[in-house]
Amino acid sequence: MSNTLTDRSFWSNYWESKSGLAFPVGRNYLFHQQLSGIIAENHPQNAIELGGFPGYYAIFLKKHFNINSTLLDYFVHPGILKDVLHANNLSSGDIRVIEADLFNYESSQQYDLVLSCGLIEHFHDTKDIIARHLSLLKPGGQLFITLPNFRGVNGWVQKKFDPENYEKHNINSMDIDLLRSIANELELKDIKADYFGGFSLWLENKDQVSPFIRAFLKSLWLAGKVLTKTLRFESKQLSPYIILQARK
Repeated sequence: MSNTLTDRSFWSNYWESKSGLAFPVGRNYLFHQQLSGIIAENHPQNAIELGGFPGYYAIFLKKHFNINSTLLDYFVHPGILKDVLHANNLSSGDIRVIEADLFNYESSQQYDLVLSCGLIEHFHDTKDIIARHLSLLKPGGQLFITLPNFRGVNGWVQKKFDPENYEKHNINSMDIDLLRSIANELELKDIKADYFGGFSLWLENKDQVSPFIRAFLKSLWLAGKVLTKTLRFESKQLSPYIILQARK
């Protein structure tokens, strides 16, 4: 059985169906506090973003911290990439881009920071895909992985109203105890695995569902926002993301 839950045609259709991809990546982009803390503590000179097309985090690191950044992804759409770089006042020479299958890619270079945001949940074998991050990480380097949390309210929304997209995700990977265990098995240090975010939900196919469902989801979103704004906490049921950090 293939380790991946997606293929090239899935990602081609996914990205070509999207609009509004070319926007300036701001200093307060999602996970900016965690990444800023890593940079302040470790001073990485180079970084690689895995599976991150169109490279928002590689752009974030280059644009705001002048870190030599590389993007590696199985699928790269040249037109979309050009537009996204242009929106951030960058050119093709500012970010190194590698279009390759991580499972076949061999690199002579290792990096101070290896990150992926929304990658590992698309594979059956969570330990294997995390280990492939480590092959690109220098000893003492920092690993930073984020993935969505579909084991709470947001997951129920995905399963109920967008089952096709839900099935492209390994729900078992969205378990902080599992992630901590894998990191320990891989002999990583300074391991942190936590839920992140007060509350959020989304649908990839929101334009295809009925107005009634959109109204229901908006009311659910508002209720969750009010609750977590009043009582801010991260949890399995409400938080939209999981973050794994560790050192090699």
